Amino acid sequence: AVVSTQSGHYGRGNHYEFVKLDKDLARPGDLTESCSFPFEFLKVVKQYESYTGRNVRLRYFLRVTISRRLVDIIHEKELMVHQLSSYPETNSSLKMEVGIEDCLHIEFEYNRSKYHLNDVIVGKIYFILVRIKIKHMELSIIKRETTGSGPNTYNENEQINRYEIMDGAPVRGESIPIRLFLSAYDLTPTMKDVNKKFSVRYYLNLVLVDEEDRRYFKQQEITLWRKSPLSLKPENRGVVALESIQQNQVS
Repeated sequence: AVVSTQSGHYGRGNHYEFVKLDKDLARPGDLTESCSFPFEFLKVVKQYESYTGRNVRLRYFLRVTISRRLVDIIHEKELMVHQLSSYPETNSSLKMEVGIEDCLHIEFEYNRSKYHLNDVIVGKIYFILVRIKIKHMELSIIKRETTGSGPNTYNENEQINRYEIMDGAPVRGESIPIRLFLSAYDLTPTMKDVNKKFSVRYYLNLVLVDEEDRRYFKQQEITLWRKSPLSLKPENRGVVALESIQQNQVS
């Protein structure tokens, strides 16, 4: 398995191999006809989820190599790995108060801080003090992909969606409900310090826009996780068919 990173500044790529298992399938000799070789990798540790982002890619793959005198024949088959989780032991609600002194004071509340990928974010926004003319308010999900470390850290922000939750000026004491269905978006689980190469985090970004188009915003990090199905049947067995490999190599 390999982590491939690319600098957002210079476009130079690096590849880091973090899992590798080898198995000899046949002794040296001549192949004169189609044949297949069964193989099996037991207890393979796949601690990270497959991921493809803007500046980093984590991939698992099977590679078959036929060694020859001049040029080797190499064929790869990529595997998709998902990290499945159960319901978090602690999942408290999110509550925050934000505002501008003597102008704006709002309180927002989300029902949980951790959501599975098909979950629904439910919340409310309370206007405690409103002395500026708000034109509209929107909620978006921000995906932040971080690569590198220290002075070489690079952050790439991607706006996953933009959901308008209010159009018009609110009044003091008004409450705005929030209901956001995550299944409508292409999301991944939160990934922190993967192989010490990259992280992927998600934020709820609340934005208020006044009549002069000034923007006031507040971000709150949430944790996303992949829900485990009821039954799982892991399988690490396979068969290498050399006829298929040779055909793919020629084409």
